[in-house]
Amino acid sequence: MANSASAPAEDSFIEKKSEFIGDACHIETLDEALAFVQSVREKHPKARHVAFAAILGAAEGSARERMSDDGEPSGTAGKPILDVIRMGKLTDCVITVTRYFGGILLGSGGLIRAYSTAASMAVKAADIKRIVPMQHYRVVLEYPWLGRFEQLLAQAGGKEETKDFTDRVAMSFTLPSVNADDFESRVREAFNAQARLLRL
Repeated sequence: MANSASAPAEDSFIEKKSEFIGDACHIETLDEALAFVQSVREKHPKARHVAFAAILGAAEGSARERMSDDGEPSGTAGKPILDVIRMGKLTDCVITVTRYFGGILLGSGGLIRAYSTAASMAVKAADIKRIVPMQHYRVVLEYPWLGRFEQLLAQAGGKEETKDFTDRVAMSFTLPSVNADDFESRVREAFNAQARLLRL
């Protein structure tokens, strides 16, 4: 998601006099997730609970997760929030659900539903972005090859980052990792293996 910690996605609802406020934002590290949770606590000093869940790195296949019930019965707050993140196939984000207790007990089932609902509402309010793993390259080309190379790069969904002109052209660029093998074989064919791609 694209929402920052300073401008998180937010939505809320009231269930049996308890208010549940869901907040969601993008994170780069688990420390950032914990800092965001702390900032939500500071924003709601009178709230009874600030439960949360965070997932990081799932796009690279090495997901790290954190969650907390923050005093609610075990499994009734952090886990439902985490389930919302997993079901949405989201990563690199944290969702908090702040509860202002209204005096009426909701029971385990009611709490799970309420925390799940607030987390889902925060996700719905969020600006979701797709994470595309990218491969970085550097290549040195003869001038006559440049046009053909740029054509192949565009077809692979690549993007130039830098280009230096000396006796030859040195270029750094990125392209979606899923297209990398196919792109490399097309470059080998087009330039008889004379254009050397260096993976960074």
